[in-house]
Amino acid sequence: MKIKNTPTITIIDDDLDLLDLLASFFRQRGYKTLAFNNAEEAVIEIENKRIFTDVVISDLKLPVMSGIDFIKRIKKSHPGLPIILMTAEGSVETAVEAIDSGAYDFVLKPLHIPQLLISVQRALHLNEVQTENTNLKNLFQGQDFMGLKGVIGKSQGFRRAMELAQRVSTSQANILISGESGSGKEVIAKAVHELGDKKDGPFIAINCSAIPENLLESELFGHAKGAFTGANDKKIGLFEEANKGTLFLDEIGDLTLSLQAKLLRVLQERKVKRIGENQYRDISARIICATHKDLRQEVAEGRFREDLYFRLNVIPIFMPPLRERKEDILPLSEYFLKKFSILNNVSVKGFSKEAVQKLENYIWKGNVRELENAIERAVVLTNSEILKPEDLPTEDLYKIDRPASLSNEMVPNKRLIFEDDKPITLDELSKKYIQHIFDKNGGAKEQTANDLGIDRKTLYRKLKEMDLN
Repeated sequence: MKIKNTPTITIIDDDLDLLDLLASFFRQRGYKTLAFNNAEEAVIEIENKRIFTDVVISDLKLPVMSGIDFIKRIKKSHPGLPIILMTAEGSVETAVEAIDSGAYDFVLKPLHIPQLLISVQRALHLNEVQTENTNLKNLFQGQDFMGLKGVIGKSQGFRRAMELAQRVSTSQANILISGESGSGKEVIAKAVHELGDKKDGPFIAINCSAIPENLLESELFGHAKGAFTGANDKKIGLFEEANKGTLFLDEIGDLTLSLQAKLLRVLQERKVKRIGENQYRDISARIICATHKDLRQEVAEGRFREDLYFRLNVIPIFMPPLRERKEDILPLSEYFLKKFSILNNVSVKGFSKEAVQKLENYIWKGNVRELENAIERAVVLTNSEILKPEDLPTEDLYKIDRPASLSNEMVPNKRLIFEDDKPITLDELSKKYIQHIFDKNGGAKEQTANDLGIDRKTLYRKLKEMDLN
């Protein structure tokens, strides 16, 4: 349910005709208005909380208490209240004094009322942003696990992973975090960073599978000016940027063998060399890696270097999938419910008993990431203050709806249909089959690549070569 709040505008001016004009103008546009012909009365009403206002429009020149004095007084009790000053004096000194006193904006008389409306709308938007930020901060402050804000979980598997992260946070040993996509591996990496001696430095995360190999090398190691076409300036790599902090390399199992060799050298020597340079630079960043793959199997099949695996796997930490951490589902769901209610300005207060049962019994293939998406969707689409089972995902929730007019071979979960049994080329068959699997998985590239037995880079290349959507 949408929360409908009509903004309230307080107007202060000793010109009664202008006061009436402005009040009428804003009322006609759906705002509530409060009018005062002196600032003292407005201050008393606001400070004693007899009225609530979202924004104040005040004249600068007022009897007894000026607009500047009004701002200085009201900012003590309501520091976040936007105040727009009106004045016939257009000097720079007056404008500077107004802004220095805490005015949100400064408009000149004779008034250009549409311009004043824009200023009010901006002030109201600022209010919304500040309120949203405050609510989100309060939400995070309500979640405290091992001294870490915003970390949610009480299952045995989650606690085991977090306790191990805490124990190794002050060591310099390499850590390899494993677990399914979306299970929370980055949460563990951030915990190691926040609990260790690198917490005052930066935490930089990069997904190694999301960036093409040539760009990834430049991102990690940096490059010299002119090192390759398009290198118009030097670039500092992430190994250097993360100095005195932590560099989190997610999906390390997707690195090419050549980049694996370079990473191994960095881990051994604690030095990096930018592309196009001969100079080695010392690094002090802690490097934490994560993967959803079984690296032992990758090593056995020749896709991952054995020496790098042993170098990384000094301290393995496993994050169980969400379906094995049922105790975490409800607290995570409640957190996401509050978060997205704030972000979308809706009033959704909780889950029905049946909805909780459905959440806990659902097989979360995408883990916490899928749960977060499902709760966001439910919060946005529901018409109730309590989420019910029908608001929550079913097995076919993320399948793409397709018009009935599309041919059968384009519909997920249907066998391929060949019109009139005409022979087709191998390339056409390959294209048709890749599109079929891609549609069946609802556009999920990683699952499509797994079903086809290829890596994601190969899938991206084939999609591009075959001009597939």
